[in-house]
Amino acid sequence: MIPTRLPLATLGLSLLAAPALAGSFTPPEGCTAFMTVQSKGCRVSNHYTCEADPAGDQWRADYDQEGVYFMSRIDSEAQWVESIEIDPPSRQTLDANPADPASFSDLLATGNDSYIFGLSKDTGDRTRVRGADRLTGKQVVIDGITLQETEFNFTETDTSGNVLRRSRGNEYIHPEWRLFFSGPSQWDGGDGTYLPIDGSPVQFIFPGEPGFASTQPLFDCDAVMSSLPFPPKS
Repeated sequence: MIPTRLPLATLGLSLLAAPALAGSFTPPEGCTAFMTVQSKGCRVSNHYTCEADPAGDQWRADYDQEGVYFMSRIDSEAQWVESIEIDPPSRQTLDANPADPASFSDLLATGNDSYIFGLSKDTGDRTRVRGADRLTGKQVVIDGITLQETEFNFTETDTSGNVLRRSRGNEYIHPEWRLFFSGPSQWDGGDGTYLPIDGSPVQFIFPGEPGFASTQPLFDCDAVMSSLPFPPKS
């Protein structure tokens, strides 16, 4: 069983209450925010860590124009440990003993990483994810931060093998932060049609800088793209 830091209801309320009044992210008790990322696609993400979590775990809370809509926790290998949808509320966790665990370390060491793992929702639904990441050898500089480009693909299926969602394209990683960030890609919600999306970061904001802990997205909000579900790891 994957340990939970807070019950879903408590976690959701703690993030919804303060931002709705002040427009500023307040992490749950025992947690510390360390970075805010303004991205394309009308999304702002607040990254934070919590004392009660295993070492290396990181949380992300995503906001669109309506407020927080998605939260996720990854471990030091960037595995999708826990994902929380706000409306309607649901929680998805990583199944124990993945067939091929995702490994950020392998990606850095060899330039490639494949993965096969299962996910379970509190509704009882179970899915299987298969995919791979590859370093392209290219670097990009965004808002003064140097990132490495990856090429990725993944497919999530139900227990009968039906495709629920799949995506392919490019992402970016920061080796020291052990984080993935979205990039230009294509998304298929299960109907066989790929749609282009781009959730690339635009601004990295740190404690003490203007805009840190903001819950108001700044970029592409006239396009109303944040309803598209970005891959949890990024």
